[in-house]
This record gives sequence, structure tokens and C-alpha cells, in this order.
Amino acid sequence: MARIGLISLSDGRDYVHSGIVEFVRSTEDRLAAALAEAGHEVVRASTPVFANTEATSAGREIEAAGVDLTVLHYCVWAFPHFTMLAAGALRGPLVLVANPDPVQPGMVGMLAAGGALDQIGRRHTRLWGDPASVVATIGTRGNAAAAVAKLRGSTFGRIGGRPMGMNTAVANTDQWQRQFGIDVEEIDQWEIVRRAEAADPAEKRTAREWLERHATVRYDGVKLTPELLERQIGAYLAMRSLIDEWHLDFTGVKGQPELTRHFATMDVAEAFLNDPYDWNGPKETHVCATEADMDGALTMQLMKHLSGTPVLFADVRHYHADRDIWDLCNSGQHATWFAARSDDPAENLARVTLHPEVFFFPAGGASVHHIAAPGRMTLARLTRLDGAYRLQLMPGEFENYDEATTAALEAQSTPEWPHAFARLDVPAETFLSRFGANHIHAVPGDLRPELREVCDLLGMTLDEFTRG
Repeated sequence: MARIGLISLSDGRDYVHSGIVEFVRSTEDRLAAALAEAGHEVVRASTPVFANTEATSAGREIEAAGVDLTVLHYCVWAFPHFTMLAAGALRGPLVLVANPDPVQPGMVGMLAAGGALDQIGRRHTRLWGDPASVVATIGTRGNAAAAVAKLRGSTFGRIGGRPMGMNTAVANTDQWQRQFGIDVEEIDQWEIVRRAEAADPAEKRTAREWLERHATVRYDGVKLTPELLERQIGAYLAMRSLIDEWHLDFTGVKGQPELTRHFATMDVAEAFLNDPYDWNGPKETHVCATEADMDGALTMQLMKHLSGTPVLFADVRHYHADRDIWDLCNSGQHATWFAARSDDPAENLARVTLHPEVFFFPAGGASVHHIAAPGRMTLARLTRLDGAYRLQLMPGEFENYDEATTAALEAQSTPEWPHAFARLDVPAETFLSRFGANHIHAVPGDLRPELREVCDLLGMTLDEFTRG
């Protein structure tokens, strides 16, 4: 939910304002109550604005409160320069809201103020209607503004460099700082190896035993042993220490080929960083992208801020044309939460199998396998076209099948890895000819309205895929 500022604008003639101020306040009360009932935190200016000094002080008051978005509220005729003065003190996005009333010309006030903002190039959104009719739209834009605001001042930890020549995994750090306000901390993968070896042996053992109790662990004595599983757990603990020490808000780990050839895969670490729990209990999810995919991690971080849930990371591995479904599958990256999407880790882990790693990864370790639970999903990815960011966005459905069908589908790719079988609301020809990366990301539900607003706030192109 968002932190929303609220300023009501009034008439600058004192004798007029004194006769309408109670109407302004009561109308503002209704809008504030509707926003609060929707779950938002509302910060109201101390008084309706009726003078130029009040306009500036109200803007400064709301700006100092650190709001994500400010609503400028018009239920009466309001002098337009009050809006300009208030907006001059506000750095965040603006929504102009008119409460149509045949007696009071609030809509006239909004149009006059909006036109003045247009003249100086100050972008804003306009809405009109009673509080019940506008609160959802304000909330959608507020949630998007909150997600964008959380990016600014954050730090991405890039562990390792470009993986296997993957250009789409590498972004321009200057562009990130300018457009999103994100700093990038470069850290060598040796830190994972060094810290994993030094991690607490007792915690590594406790974590291994917890996984053995709740998931199915298929040791083979070669690619997956208790020692290798504890090494992967040590990598998770190493990442946690790096995150705490360097104050990293989200991360990505190169992994291939150095760690996967000579140390162990990062599958366990990446899965549980993205999970809302580990063997110590509930925790905040931490977005960690495999193959140090910067734009993938950025997409996930935005979607996490909007959804509050873990975010799927997957390769677009295969298209089953006979079924019109996609196999979204990538090593052990999927958070185990997606197995059942339950608040109870035991319920999710009951559907998880730790397989010995496949021949791609000579160092061995566990691959964290499960089938993503069914449900309506939002799928998205930030990609770049000629250097400019765009958000590629589409709805879809994760599907589950009977055991024999699932096994047959898995066998066509890599059965040891996690899979999400997705029916996308876009023709395969359109997707494959336009999608700008090999990785894709997903969260439950329909976040398309919020992601459209994110694009508008960040000045990005929206590339929305549809069936039509």
C-alpha cells in the first residue's frame, strides 16, 4: 500500500473561502476515509489552501512527510496559481482529483490547474468523480509510485561479471543511477567461496537436516552428497553475510562457469534467498537473480514491491506447440514458495525434490525441483531496445497436469530442474519474434494496471502482449 499526500485547493477570495471551507473539509474527509479504508496511509495538509503562502507551506509539509504520491483535490473553484506553488514544492507524482458538483465548480478548478501544469511540462494524472469511484485508480498509481520510490537509493549487489557472454544480463550502471536511482556494488565470486567455507558448521548441519525432513533429498554419492548440500547451504549463508555487510537491497550471482565447475551450483542459495522463509523461520524475501541478470533482478524487485510475494525467475525453455504451453525452467532458481504458494514452508517443501545436478554443472550440488502451482499470473521483463528501457508485459496461467503428463513434459527438457507450465495470452509467433531476453519473471494475480503506471512514472515504453 502507498503513502499518499492530500491537499485540497480552495478559492483565494477570503470572503468566498470562509463560506465554503467546511464543504471543502467534509469532501476531503470522505476522500481521505476512502483511501484509508483501501489500506493506504494518508497524510493530509494542515488546512485547505486559500492563499499563496498556504500553497507553498502545504506543498513543503507534504513533501517533508515522504509521500509516494500527492493528490491535489478540487471540490470548488480554486485559484490555479495555488496548484503551481504547491506543485513547485512537490517532487513526486501528482494526481488531480475533481469532485463533480453542479453547485461548486471543482471540475473547472481542476482543468484550470491542469492546464497550467501542462504549460510548464509538469506531468500529472487527472481523475473526476466521487471518492468511491476514484480511490481504486488513485491506489493503483500510488502503489506504482511507492514501488518506483523504493528503487531510488537502493543498492544492487552484482556478484561476478557477465555470464557466458549473456549481453541481456548486463546493464549500464550510469543508466541505472540516472533512470532508477540505483547504485551497483561489484563483488567478486571468491567472496562466496571464502565465506561459505567459514560459515558456521552447526547451522549448515541444521539446515541440511531441515531440508532432509521437509523435502525429498536424492543423494547419489557423487553429484549430491551431504557435504555438497552443506557447501550450497554455506553459499546461502555467505550471501546473507554479504547482503548484511554491504547493505544490498537485491542481488545477482554469476555462477557459471566458475562456481558451477569448481565449487557448487547456487541453486539452493538463490531459491531460499527468494523465499519468504528458511530453516530459521519467516524472513523477508530477497530478490536474487541467477546468472547475475541485472535487468532480470530489476524486474523482480519492481514486481516484489508491487506484489509482496516472491517473484519467479525462469528461462523460456521450450514451447509445446501441441498444447500451446510454455515450459519456464531454469536450473534451481525458482523459490520453493511457488510449489504450493503456501505460508507454511512444510507444505511447499513437501512438493520439492533435491536432485543431483546434471552434466552442465561438474561441481555438483542439489537442483531444487518442483512444479509451480497453478493459477493466474502476471509475466513481465524489462528489456532494452536500442538502449532504451521497455517493459514487456503479458498475462498468463500456470497449469498442472496428471503425473504421467507432467513427467512426459519434463523429460523433453531437464526433469531435474523446476518447471512452470504456462499458457500465455499471446501467440507464440508474436512472443518469439518480439520478446527481448531469454529470462522471464512472474507473480500471482493481475499486476498489469500497476505495471502500466510504473512505465508512465519512469518514462518507459510499455510493450504489452495480447492474444488479439
